[in-house]
Amino acid sequence: MKTISCMNIDEEVLYSYGGEIKQYKKGELIYREGDHALYYFQIIEGKVKLNNYDDEGKEFIHNIFAGKQSFGDSLLFLDKFYPTNAMCISPSQIIRVPKDQFLKLIKTDLKLSLEMNACLSQRLYFKAIMLQSMASLNPVSRLTGLLDYLKSYHDEDCSNCFHVELTRQQIANLVGLRVETVIRVLKKMEKEGNITIENRKILY
Repeated sequence: MKTISCMNIDEEVLYSYGGEIKQYKKGELIYREGDHALYYFQIIEGKVKLNNYDDEGKEFIHNIFAGKQSFGDSLLFLDKFYPTNAMCISPSQIIRVPKDQFLKLIKTDLKLSLEMNACLSQRLYFKAIMLQSMASLNPVSRLTGLLDYLKSYHDEDCSNCFHVELTRQQIANLVGLRVETVIRVLKKMEKEGNITIENRKILY
């Protein structure tokens, strides 16, 4: 399943439209749930999670992004507030471009505009697939839906070569299962040949 690595715009292009590099520490917030969308963000290095919390303080992770990926893009086309937090889960370097300059770039570069549309369409498609999986009571279906969704953001086009760089707890938070259940289901999936586990790292 070949996919588009959304989005990875040439850094020099971003700089020419007012992009600047920001340094973030592990655990530092990039934006909060309820903030206005003011920037395009693209990761140079590091990892970022999109999350929020329920009334009891339980964390729900929506996605995790790494180097050469962007996040929060779709909110730039709406006058809405962020529905999640964006938090660094490792020290990160991120390019941010002001919203007005990013929209100017999209308007002046037809190829980039089409790539952005393809990227957003892909995200909506795989998000819908994952939501279908999340509605299942079968934990294997939930995990498979999540892994397909995460893999859709990368360029791997082979079996068991996508590195899932998430902890068991992060996976549990993404699919709404107990971590003990996730560990048990992953062992079952490995036994059936659907994943490979090497040094506790999941390959899908």
